[in-house]
Amino acid sequence: MSESRLWDDVDAYFTTHLSPDDDALAAARRESDAAGLPPVNVAANQGKLLQLLAQIQGARTILEIGTLGGYSTIWLARALPADGRLVTLEYSGRHAEVATRNIARAGLDALVDVRVGPALESLPKLADDNPPPFDLVFIDADKGNNPHYLEWALKLTSTGSLIVIDNVVRDGRVADADDTGADVRGTRAAIEMIGSHPRLSGTAVQTVGSKGYDGFALARVLA
Repeated sequence: MSESRLWDDVDAYFTTHLSPDDDALAAARRESDAAGLPPVNVAANQGKLLQLLAQIQGARTILEIGTLGGYSTIWLARALPADGRLVTLEYSGRHAEVATRNIARAGLDALVDVRVGPALESLPKLADDNPPPFDLVFIDADKGNNPHYLEWALKLTSTGSLIVIDNVVRDGRVADADDTGADVRGTRAAIEMIGSHPRLSGTAVQTVGSKGYDGFALARVLA
């Protein structure tokens, strides 16, 4: 059995027992595929991890940077209380339309605010709204801007908030000093910022599975 096939099989086993599909999640993936969205949404077990992190955090407010078709948004929003709020930022209007339908089908549209446009333009506007600090921020957008998204996450959170950055391994490219791709440079800058910033304590974890070889960074905001 090939290594990638083994990863797929193990992911399928975990998903079957720990994060099985339901109608809303399956429909979100199906509608995203039908609309031609890139197949880069989080895996089901990763979605469940996000939900658990939000629940452990006791999150009432969540910021997501990078909506795509709303699959991860559904997982995160399900962790919120009835009076919670999730703001999700999506660059593409077409992607946002798909996500909005998927979120409404899941019965979560009252909790979720989908904002369309470049995140680095949406984030200052969001800050102008003077929202309460976000309890959890999930960053899963264009990787070259990861350090900028992390800077905004710090501005929009407070002590004890949690920041998750997805796709930080880049098939191992993050450790290749000769790789100067924008995605790798942005990811390295975010990782190094977590390691050196006095208000952040974090780590990063490598993962393998149905999404290949990658991983995520996790940081807690300090006083």
